[in-house]
Amino acid sequence: MNRPMRYPLLLLAAALLAGCAHDPYPYRNGGPPVINYDVPPQVIYRIDDHRFVTLENYRDCHHGVTYYNDTKQGIRQRLGREGIENYQGRLINADPTGQNIVIPSSAPPRTACSDRGCTTSLLYSTDSGRTFHGVAYMRSFNPFRDTAKYTIAVTTDRYYVAERIQNDSYVIESALRPGIDLDKPYPPGVRGSSFAASKRPGYLSGLRSPSGQERFTCDPSIRPANLPAPK
Repeated sequence: MNRPMRYPLLLLAAALLAGCAHDPYPYRNGGPPVINYDVPPQVIYRIDDHRFVTLENYRDCHHGVTYYNDTKQGIRQRLGREGIENYQGRLINADPTGQNIVIPSSAPPRTACSDRGCTTSLLYSTDSGRTFHGVAYMRSFNPFRDTAKYTIAVTTDRYYVAERIQNDSYVIESALRPGIDLDKPYPPGVRGSSFAASKRPGYLSGLRSPSGQERFTCDPSIRPANLPAPK
């Protein structure tokens, strides 16, 4: 049985959210301060009228800080820096209970990967976005380009990661339930699976985000006026 690659959340926060070994807080140990860009937040992905992802303090559409927001429940969680906003594939958050949420990341364009490629992660929550945990779903030498081949969909008890390969897609199905830790073996009776989409062509039938949005969007014309002068 195929299982997704797993990493503790703290490791992901330090190494994976930007796709490779990018520290989301590069100036915390000294050096120049983080620049506060004079730009308004952009909603780059909306689940419904009160749940959405914002890009904030950004230099452009590929370099900023992302937050998960739930205005009805008063939730605001920082997701990462230079990661979430670069995912190019489809994302369907279709759990009607609102408990399960998945938000994938990628790396910015022209990211230099190691000779083993960049490990690319997604964040999952089983408590309506109050806490997120990380799991890797892809390794690539060009994650920004290659995430366009992916569809990620979330239901009441599982999520699917489908990679398009030629005329078919290869799908990993993973269990999601309250309190599950994907860094550990599944509890008894809980299973995941893998399959070719052509063998289960209806596996995404009826799944949609309440908003209907399936891709991240960003207005590239919004740029900060206080960009540092080039050296």
